[in-house]
Amino acid sequence: MSQLTVVGKNGGRVIDLELPEVNPGILHEVVSWQLAKRRRGTASVKTRAEVGRSGHKMYGQKGTGNARHGDRSVPTFVGGGVAFGPKPRSYAYTLPKKVRQLGLAMALKDRLEQGKLVAVDGFDLDGKTKGFLAWAKAHGLDGSERVFLVTDDEMVRRAARNLTWVTPLPVVGLNVYDILRHERLVIDAVVLEPAQDSSQDEVNA
Repeated sequence: MSQLTVVGKNGGRVIDLELPEVNPGILHEVVSWQLAKRRRGTASVKTRAEVGRSGHKMYGQKGTGNARHGDRSVPTFVGGGVAFGPKPRSYAYTLPKKVRQLGLAMALKDRLEQGKLVAVDGFDLDGKTKGFLAWAKAHGLDGSERVFLVTDDEMVRRAARNLTWVTPLPVVGLNVYDILRHERLVIDAVVLEPAQDSSQDEVNA
């Protein structure tokens, strides 16, 4: 059982979090699944049937001293089609919901163990970047570390969106990949409180 002190306008209380031990294999599996879902899969090449080449036989079958050839669209010639080349496809695959939930809980545990998790209850900001910078400085965030800001407070996200070292997302966007690629996680405390019973239902790519 781990404890986390909530900061912010309505903070001061302590949240008890029961999170699983970090397993790098599970985290790798979830991140790989997320990145596979994000792949556009638009790579495409032309086959011999699609290139703009004549379909006529290049020269006679016999008497030229050259090898026997048909049309110039075959893959052996420059400008011909590509054999077994990429075509548009989806790289997405399914991952069990319990594995996704476990991965998210482990990512939260990792940031908690490193002291890089900040739970906030009430930012009390007006949507100005200057106000967010003052709040960040007061809580040890000076721009030297990348911050993943997860909150449903639109004014806070608006205040932070111009800062290159902050990635603001609503709570529905909470995901393993972004947690791990940022040094700090600043999150609404209400998201963590239900984690005593169950972690987030979904990991969003």
